[in-house]
Amino acid sequence: MKDELRQLLETCIETGSKEDLEALSFMIEGVQRKINRKNSTYIDGLLHMEKKLDNHSCEITIPLNSAIHNNLNIVHGGITATVLDTAMGTLANYLLPEGYGAVTNQLNIHYTAPGIGDQLRCRAEIVHQGTKTFVISGEAYRSDGKKVAYASGTFFIIKK
Repeated sequence: MKDELRQLLETCIETGSKEDLEALSFMIEGVQRKINRKNSTYIDGLLHMEKKLDNHSCEITIPLNSAIHNNLNIVHGGITATVLDTAMGTLANYLLPEGYGAVTNQLNIHYTAPGIGDQLRCRAEIVHQGTKTFVISGEAYRSDGKKVAYASGTFFIIKK
């Protein structure tokens, strides 16, 4: 496995464009963040997520890089959705007692502007906290402060 990976990396390094190499570096750094336990999951690491969390909100910021852009050179909508879902789900799970978890049941997203700039910041807040479900809202902003998307999600509360 290690030899095949070395060969693959060497081929990418030898044949990749500057943009390819920047994207590769971004992704490898993301895996290293997971290995170093700076992030708890690979998706958190790959996206270089930085989280701020309290009893009322969760904020996640990611740097923008060509590795997460679509062919229009803007943040892929699925990346925005992933970060919003992660912010909302992180908040729900943070508020639950030991032995319980929250999983996404429904996610609605309205995109309002292209994701451009240096970073994407997503903020989630509780709308409703019940015994079986949470309803949480989220908003995503780009570096210049313009709202990129608005989301709402319903999360089932389950026993682990």
